[in-house]
Amino acid sequence: MHTHSSFYHPCHSMLCIMPPHMIDAIKRAGSEEQSAKAEAIEQQDIAFRMAREVATPQGFIVAPTITAVAAEKPKPKRKVYDSENKTVLQHKLVRKEGEPKHEDPRVNEAYDGAGATYKLYLDVYSRDSLDGRGFELISNVHYGTDYDNAFWDGRQMAYGDGGMIFKPLTGDLAVIGHEFSHGVVEFSGGLIYRDQSGALNEHFADVFGSLTKQYSLKQEACSADWLIGSGLLLPSVSGVALRSMKAPGTAYNDPLIGKDPQPYHMDDFVVTSSDNGGVHINSGIPNHAFYLLSVMLGGYAWEKAGQIWYKTLQDINNPLAKFTDWADLTVEVAIDLYGRGSMEAILTRRAWRLVGIYV
Repeated sequence: MHTHSSFYHPCHSMLCIMPPHMIDAIKRAGSEEQSAKAEAIEQQDIAFRMAREVATPQGFIVAPTITAVAAEKPKPKRKVYDSENKTVLQHKLVRKEGEPKHEDPRVNEAYDGAGATYKLYLDVYSRDSLDGRGFELISNVHYGTDYDNAFWDGRQMAYGDGGMIFKPLTGDLAVIGHEFSHGVVEFSGGLIYRDQSGALNEHFADVFGSLTKQYSLKQEACSADWLIGSGLLLPSVSGVALRSMKAPGTAYNDPLIGKDPQPYHMDDFVVTSSDNGGVHINSGIPNHAFYLLSVMLGGYAWEKAGQIWYKTLQDINNPLAKFTDWADLTVEVAIDLYGRGSMEAILTRRAWRLVGIYV
């Protein structure tokens, strides 16, 4: 069992994509200018969090299932705002639902990414937006100046343009799906954003961020990259993504941002006071379990493995769930969906055994 000690970062009640351990690494190893930028990101996020203490969670809503008798198929309600490099949300509306492409590629990436996330949840899980009731999908692009982050604030998304570590944060569909999926967690009863329940919160967002990308590309589990933040790191940064579900701990290794600290097995579970108890670190363990289950089952990951995980979130009814609670329920759900003794149930249990949740 590994131990990391650092000071507590409150940023992630706002659910940012840049994990605190990365900010810490930049503050330690970066130039004076880079350290100052990292400090500014941290302070900006703290100030924002304090201004919106009541925004999360949204509520404890069980999403209604879309039925065939609905008058017409639900459609997304998207709006994209341009923050014009200010730290202001809903500043200038530049594209709304049904309008043609904008001249700004960041606007179109945010718009299309929200649409792809909506499409996965509607088509595969019969969920009408984040709350199951047509929740408006609001995105803000060009947030801040050289802002190396993206966040879900409980009501909307904001994307920075990067500059120090990242390219513009709208550039990876898995990141967009990840952040919006935090909203699905909130509207499904929530998982408290600390320790193992917080790691499960991050895990669910990673799973459905990756599934958003896989569904959009119609990729089978064996051919997907299973990366969160693929292509977002600048060429000067040594790495391929923020996280790898296929191989946790291998996404990056760079003098500025450090080495990817994610474990893939409970033997290497990290005990830390930073990152709300390691929510972005220990999520690697259930992430790897989902990856293993998906490739063992074969075909499209959003079908069987995704159905088990989605239903588990709806049924968990435990905001303080630990990894074993989640694992136990996934096995129960697999039995409920596919039958006792089914390959789906057997392989779900095996996936958890392979990452050390079960012995």
